[in-house]
Amino acid sequence: MIAEIITIGDEILIGQIVDSNSAFIAKQLNKIGVSVYQITSVQDDRAHILKAFSEAESNADIVIITGGLGPTKDDITKKTIADYFGDTLKEDISVRKNIEHLWEAYVKRPVMQVNLDQALVPSKADVLMNKYGSAPGMWLERNNTVFISLPGVPYEMKALIDDEVIPKLRARFKFPYIQHKTFLTYGLGESSLAERIEKFEDELPDFIKLAFLPSLGRVRLRLSAKGNDKLVIQAEMEKQIQLLLPQIEDIFAGYEEDLSIEAIIGTYLTEQQKTIATAESCTGGLLAERFTANAGASKYFKGSIVSYTKEAKVNVLKVSEDLIDQYTVVSGEVAEAMAKNVLQLFDTDFAIATTGNAGPTTDDTAEGLGIVYIAIATKNDVYSEKFSFGNHRVKVINKAANKAFEMVQKEILKK
Repeated sequence: MIAEIITIGDEILIGQIVDSNSAFIAKQLNKIGVSVYQITSVQDDRAHILKAFSEAESNADIVIITGGLGPTKDDITKKTIADYFGDTLKEDISVRKNIEHLWEAYVKRPVMQVNLDQALVPSKADVLMNKYGSAPGMWLERNNTVFISLPGVPYEMKALIDDEVIPKLRARFKFPYIQHKTFLTYGLGESSLAERIEKFEDELPDFIKLAFLPSLGRVRLRLSAKGNDKLVIQAEMEKQIQLLLPQIEDIFAGYEEDLSIEAIIGTYLTEQQKTIATAESCTGGLLAERFTANAGASKYFKGSIVSYTKEAKVNVLKVSEDLIDQYTVVSGEVAEAMAKNVLQLFDTDFAIATTGNAGPTTDDTAEGLGIVYIAIATKNDVYSEKFSFGNHRVKVINKAANKAFEMVQKEILKK
């Protein structure tokens, strides 16, 4: 089964926004055995859109379109879809009622006609109700190709994919059974890891593939199996998992299963009824941002102090000015003081602190560019480690965050 994704909007082509929608859609399709043939971004231009539709129909069984469904004049997707299918627009009463409900419940002002016009849909379309916005999803079929049009707002699109599109595709088509298992590893680069498990990879059955997914400071290993016999797939996958684990046990941090390491840490903390806080300098709040991106983080994440300057470290975190003068702000001693003090401030079980030189300058410190100290504190202990993360600011910050999560996860698992 082949799919094509078409994103519509000038804002993507001029770099005003990043197309994260396609990545999400492709990931969800892959889970059910649909391969994405091509991802295309087009302008808000009728001729360009029609050409993309025609080419996609010749390439794919499923065409998923995002964007161009808003109430403004440049949102022409719906009208262009109607033209492509030789159709006309008609008002869908259920969509109109949904729009009126949203305005009454959340907007708190009279709904305008331009918004009510979003209830106009091609007469041949099956409506996919958008619970979070006024633009509905639409499902149409032509020449054995399914066209699915979705709003471009990411949270609206994601809800429609999960709640409407995937269930409807499963009901419409027969897909192979697919199983993925993703291992999080830290501390060994991609090439070294590949060399270590080369024999394992060479001996995998044909229906199981191994992918290396490297990012700053970590490598994810993904085993993927596809076939028609679910029991055979599950048995062989379990066998291969047990063969792989002993070969990576020193760098293995857990299974991803669509969860980030910070979400996995959150799960551990919740299970243990423990809490955590962060004191951040060079990471600038990135640790806190990544923790709080996960629903339910308030159960285990109590707060963060972004002490970016010496004054903030002294006045807010109560790090001794004499300690800073003796060792400088980029030091293990200061990192440990930050971690201990934020642990006490928020009365948590664990704390992380980061301080370093992300660049492009090193300010008034004895350490060079890319040097970062990360400290982990518990109620009974505190320790720090020194790292050199290179000379690119974004790289340094992200590698520091990933290493901090790796360190605290190992500490939590000791308990």
